[in-house]
Amino acid sequence: MEYYGTIGPACADREILTDMFREGMTGVRMNLSHGNLSEHMDWIRMLRRASADSGRQMKFLIDLQGPELRIGKLPQPVELTDGSEVLLGQGVIKIPDILYDYVREGSSILLDDGKILLQVLENGGSYLNCEVVRGGKLYSAKSIAVPDSGLYPPVLTKNDYENLSMARECGVTGVMLPFVRSAEDLLALREALDRSGVPEVEIFAKLESRQGIVSLPELLPYADYFVIARGDLGNDMPLWKLPRVQKEAAAFLKKAGKPFMIVTQMLDSMQERAVPTRAEVCDIFNAVLDGADSIMLTGETAAGKYPVQAMGYLVRTGEEALHFREENT
Repeated sequence: MEYYGTIGPACADREILTDMFREGMTGVRMNLSHGNLSEHMDWIRMLRRASADSGRQMKFLIDLQGPELRIGKLPQPVELTDGSEVLLGQGVIKIPDILYDYVREGSSILLDDGKILLQVLENGGSYLNCEVVRGGKLYSAKSIAVPDSGLYPPVLTKNDYENLSMARECGVTGVMLPFVRSAEDLLALREALDRSGVPEVEIFAKLESRQGIVSLPELLPYADYFVIARGDLGNDMPLWKLPRVQKEAAAFLKKAGKPFMIVTQMLDSMQERAVPTRAEVCDIFNAVLDGADSIMLTGETAAGKYPVQAMGYLVRTGEEALHFREENT
């Protein structure tokens, strides 16, 4: 079983990272939606030192930008209040131009893994005027989802290609591709890895949309690992359907003999609290019982108040589930 943490401000310290490894963390994820590998060499050196200090080998995953859409850089967080109107694309909140071709009046826009919900009042061609249906504080580079839009952006960005060219130098062991839609997406990534001289790097296909779930049978030969990424996957369907989709995908992958990871909000309450909820530890336990080969923390270790404690709960709960699984097989 692999236990991953996501790096960020909350663990930007060699001692904290060392403690996370000592708690049982076996790998780290770097989210490259917020910068390139070339900008994070200090992080990579610190991770290597922390791994050496703890006596543990480190698996290193990079999460590409891929076809995911994101808010541009904000000078400061923007508070969006319910019932107010907000302008996207002009002024402070920049958005990708491709959205104007797919969004229409009445479309829903989900921001930051669905935490914020907007409804489009007007598509002005160079701006979107929206009503805030469910507000919150919006930060730079947060995700944008437009359900049922038919939006199909390119699979790899210029930044993605630059990051892949540095994979060997930085010790990358796996590449996570967001919003995988078809076998062609994975073949494009494999070709890019081969051209970058790192054919041994594993491909982690992130299942983040209904399209990815439906395409799962055709994706099997082209990825080394699959990621049931519940954040955006939960944006693309009613939330009450998400548990069934997760269970069905896990069962399918287990039967096919493909390793998979489950991720997103596994210990979300620990961003603010030192102890998780009972529901969260049950969620981790069940994920392992369903056959997950790895589980990952995201905001809990990247931005939460208790990154070391969160990793401890993840590992201990996962190990307890493994013991149970072994005793009952």
